[in-house]
Amino acid sequence: MKQKERRPGQKKTSGPSGESRRDDRTGRPPKPVARPAANRETAREAAVPAAIERPLMTRSGERPTERVPVILESLGAGDFHLIDSGNGEKLEQYGPYRIIRPEAQALWRPSLPAHVWEKVDAVFTGDTDEEGTGRWRFPKEALGETWPLNLLGVDFLGRFTSFRHVGVFPEQIVHWSWMKDQAEKAGRPLKVLNLFGYTGVASLVAAAAGAEVTHVDASKKAIGWARENQALGRMEKLPIRWICEDAMKFILREERRGSQYDIILTDPPKFGRGPNGEVWHLFEHLPLMLDVCREILSPKAVGLVLTAYSIRASFYSIHELMRETMRGAGGAVESGELVIREAGLDGKTQGRALSTSLFSRWVPK
Repeated sequence: MKQKERRPGQKKTSGPSGESRRDDRTGRPPKPVARPAANRETAREAAVPAAIERPLMTRSGERPTERVPVILESLGAGDFHLIDSGNGEKLEQYGPYRIIRPEAQALWRPSLPAHVWEKVDAVFTGDTDEEGTGRWRFPKEALGETWPLNLLGVDFLGRFTSFRHVGVFPEQIVHWSWMKDQAEKAGRPLKVLNLFGYTGVASLVAAAAGAEVTHVDASKKAIGWARENQALGRMEKLPIRWICEDAMKFILREERRGSQYDIILTDPPKFGRGPNGEVWHLFEHLPLMLDVCREILSPKAVGLVLTAYSIRASFYSIHELMRETMRGAGGAVESGELVIREAGLDGKTQGRALSTSLFSRWVPK
């Protein structure tokens, strides 16, 4: 599936907390978290401490019912839509700017003529090495690093980063819309934990809907960007805790404290490092992360959401892991892919679906 690239601004990929993020999600940047080159990271791993661990819980009882495959599709929202894609690239609209970025999964030819693709404001070129050799080219005029955007009623800053990301991963809109709906109809302030939270758009959406949010990310730069977004939307008074820490260490501590959350969003990178050099490998550490997340779900929990990018796996791998993790909890596990549908120049003309990531979500009913 698709790779998440790093998020701009990330130099360390996030340890269990998600500092680095994403492969673009091409293939978590601001922060998508910056992901270091694999060969260089491999050489360092032996000298770096892994996150603190504990044994997995022994689960009993029936596994939750399953809903598969589930395709969660977005046609865009607010100031974003996917205009066209093809030849390994995607043409997107972010507010006033038309942008071209690499997209490995766009194997087909573009639908729109070349002159449409030529009339763009920004084009990402180069690779996404840790030193940031990727560059933005501005065909019309030089643009500033940031510009205002709005999704689901939340104002935030788009950002041209050296890792091809723009400060938001719009395919996540489907999860954010679900979370917003749950918070608005709950009749009480839901407690939301956003792990690997990046630039905070999901946290702001949840808080604006009435939730009490804890946002965790290992990147100081990403946390800083999240606070900028909060200030831009004049949302400083909303109940959000901004935590710069390794995600695994944080949730293990919350488990010892007996803390509980009604919704947990987790969007870990394939590989990352925490602020103190903690090493994160998705296939090695994801089972424990989900196991701890289950322990800190409240008795009236609304959902546990996992998104996975840049992994060579079927959605069934995380689907079955989620079902085993939630054994005995009842409810259902729904898993599949997040996709964005092309919407044309007008934002309404439906075209092909572009796959972006795998997901698995446990819900109590």
